[in-house]
Amino acid sequence: MSSTPVRVALLGAGTVGAAVARRLADRAEVFAGRVGAPLELTGIAVRDLGRPRDLSGVLPGLLTDDPGSLVDSADVVVEVMGGLQPARGLIERALAGGADVVTANKQLLAQHGVEIEALAEREGRSVAYEAAVVAAVPVMRTVRDALAGDEIRSISGIVNGSTNYVLDMVARLGVPFQDAVQQAGDRGYLEADPTEDLEGLDAAAKIVLLARAAWGVQVGMEDVQREGITGLTDADFEEARGTGQVIKLIASAWCSGPAADRRVEVAVRPTLVGAEHPFGLTREGTNLVIIDAESAGTLRLSGAGAGGDETASAVLGDLVNLARARVRAREAD
Repeated sequence: MSSTPVRVALLGAGTVGAAVARRLADRAEVFAGRVGAPLELTGIAVRDLGRPRDLSGVLPGLLTDDPGSLVDSADVVVEVMGGLQPARGLIERALAGGADVVTANKQLLAQHGVEIEALAEREGRSVAYEAAVVAAVPVMRTVRDALAGDEIRSISGIVNGSTNYVLDMVARLGVPFQDAVQQAGDRGYLEADPTEDLEGLDAAAKIVLLARAAWGVQVGMEDVQREGITGLTDADFEEARGTGQVIKLIASAWCSGPAADRRVEVAVRPTLVGAEHPFGLTREGTNLVIIDAESAGTLRLSGAGAGGDETASAVLGDLVNLARARVRAREAD
């Protein structure tokens, strides 16, 4: 056990950030044992210092509205503030300054991840983002690492729990579509501006990241054949019900052609599936990803795709792995 701590800067103290901070406090000894050195939370950057937050157990005085100075003194930066800026600038500053980065920022990665990862490679640093796709369900790790020796043919999934909640309420309980959207908003499943969920932008970002990991191609948001659920009507659901089917928002990616000339396509669209199909049986906010690989066959990964504790689990997993690598590098020196 090294006595030299790994310094961790946390950017954001919303639902996920607060959960990460609390776990770092109440599991400090466990994490130290797994990393081989203490994880020292050096500060938590927030936009509004006066806003109340659930940070029980976290040392007082860690909040700051100066994220730049926090980033400059960190070994690992955890970005859970969301948005494109200032998140991108802070991540790039962290990498250029010698820190590794953990992020859950799917839109930033989908739009600018190629440039961010190129910077990380030039600086000899790492960017980890398991939490950006389906929260605690290890989908990215499965695609990128566990199946690295296989050939993935296709990936499809319900990767947005908010829209699945809406569609499930309509199909299973007969709630009128617009009422289901309102109910999802009232329960906090949808953002204040629900466009990212309802128009499939959230799902599109996730399938872009999965496609890049699966086939090493530089697909972007502009490549996604995207259709959201806002154009659906109660008549569409009634017609599906009459044929023993349900409507689900499915994100999919598939690959064809030889390795030297791969063609990768990505799509997000409302899709009819059998009511007894695994997608048809996926309830409320649950996510399900189905991967078809040449040797492994069909794999299914299911679980909560959002939530503070669930997303924090993935963030902390990445943090432990990056911190462990830094401790080993110190020992090797």
